[in-house]
Amino acid sequence: MLQAFHHVAIICSDYPRSRAFYVDILGLRVIAETLRAERDSWKLDLEIPGGGQIELFSFPTPPARPSRPEARGLRHLAFTVHDVAAIKARLQSRGVAVEDIRTDALTGKRFTFFADPDGLPLELYEA
Repeated sequence: MLQAFHHVAIICSDYPRSRAFYVDILGLRVIAETLRAERDSWKLDLEIPGGGQIELFSFPTPPARPSRPEARGLRHLAFTVHDVAAIKARLQSRGVAVEDIRTDALTGKRFTFFADPDGLPLELYEA
C-alpha cells in the first residue's frame, strides 16, 4: 500500500525563470540538478520541507496545458505555512501576485493562492 507522498513533477516553459521562482523566492532546497543533453532538458529535484519533492523539468517546446482551478486534473499544489500573512507579504515583496487571505469555512484555517511563472496554482495553507 501507499506509504507517503514522494513528488510532484512540473514541466516549465522557461527553466531559469522557474528555477529562480522555486529556489530563490519559495526557498526550496536543491537536491540535484541534471542536464539531460540527449533530451535538451533539465531536471531539478527540490526538497519540500516536511517531506516530498518537486521535480522541475524543462523541454525545448512543451505545449501549453489548460490550467484553471476548476478544470479536471490537478487543481493546485498546497504548502503548509505557520503565518500565511507573513509569507504573503514576503512573496509580494518579490513581485509575486497573491490573492487576498481567506478563511476555510470547514477548518477555520487561513489560506491564499498565487501562481508559479507558468500559471500553476499554488496555495499557502496555515497550520
